[in-house]
Amino acid sequence: MERLALKADASEPVEICPHIAPEVSPPRVIAAPEIGAATFTKLARRWLALNRGTLRAVVLGTLALLAFLLAWHLLTKYRVNVYVRFLNVPSPEQVLERAARAFKDPKFFSHVVLSCRRILIGFLLATIVAVPLGLVMGRFRVIREFIFPVSEVFRPIPAIAWVPMSIMLWPSNEESIVFITFLGSFFPILINTLHGMKMVDQVLVRAAQCLGARETAIFREVYFPAALPHIFTGLTVGMGVAWVSLIAAEMISGQFGIGYFTWEAYSLGQYSDIALGMICIGVLGLASSAAIRGLGHVVMPWAARHDPRSKGICRHPRFSAVLRYAPERGRGRQQSLAPCRSRRVRFDYRTVGLRQVHPPQRGRGLPQADWRDDHRRWRSGRRTKR
Repeated sequence: MERLALKADASEPVEICPHIAPEVSPPRVIAAPEIGAATFTKLARRWLALNRGTLRAVVLGTLALLAFLLAWHLLTKYRVNVYVRFLNVPSPEQVLERAARAFKDPKFFSHVVLSCRRILIGFLLATIVAVPLGLVMGRFRVIREFIFPVSEVFRPIPAIAWVPMSIMLWPSNEESIVFITFLGSFFPILINTLHGMKMVDQVLVRAAQCLGARETAIFREVYFPAALPHIFTGLTVGMGVAWVSLIAAEMISGQFGIGYFTWEAYSLGQYSDIALGMICIGVLGLASSAAIRGLGHVVMPWAARHDPRSKGICRHPRFSAVLRYAPERGRGRQQSLAPCRSRRVRFDYRTVGLRQVHPPQRGRGLPQADWRDDHRRWRSGRRTKR
């Protein structure tokens, strides 16, 4: 009877009060491991070992800057007059005092912003025109022979000599100054891009042709990545020449800008403003060149990894052309190069050779006519199968 009563009690529904929450075990909190002094010292040593070169460059640059400031202070303090006259040159203290007052003046910042806008427009236009033109000139001989003599005639003409002509060509001074900046940065970018196209290893081009790559794929995967280091060198040089051209144009025909600010200070005898304008130009040029180098490190991650056996040309797994091949069945050959969608192969920038991409030759280069015959034979066999 007691067992039946227990079963009856167990079969009855049990009411649960909704106001009482069920007991839930609190989550376990995992404490972070404490970093001891030994671990911190080890991490600090590792960081110093990895960034030793950067720290050395920063320290040497700081020492050079301090030495320059010390020499400037001593020469202006004692008014040295040994063939080079430092009688009217302002001291670093005077320039610093004038800079503190100029930074509170919105007119000074308007000069800086206007010069930066001019340099940005002129440099971007030069890059957009010069880089594709240099790539095309380096790839096609007919275009290079047609354009190169004209560019060589205009290249030695300094930017200052273009000031009267640009004033006559363009309706306003603003457009003429941008045009002079464009000319100053155009030719260094063009020449460096053309030189980069000439330095492309032709083994890579022939290997890509042997693997069945088309002209657009060769241009995109072989020529353009190989010429990128030279292109960014041209961009860096072109930015420096663009600043030189801009300041010269603003001094002659401008009414605003950091160059006009410097020339106006000379006309009014404000020597501290002259030094301030020169320092501002140098800082802006350094910042723009550093931005281009930083962009180059982002675009070319393989450039930081130098191989001593590559003679200055870097290798990186990403720097490779993605081509396709498949073994051709029949005709008594075990492996033949032919494009196919079933398999992808990557070849490195410097390690690709003809003995790798064409095993039957075993170390001898395959003539271009044989490559074309093999590719034409493969194409005809593919059409026959279809």
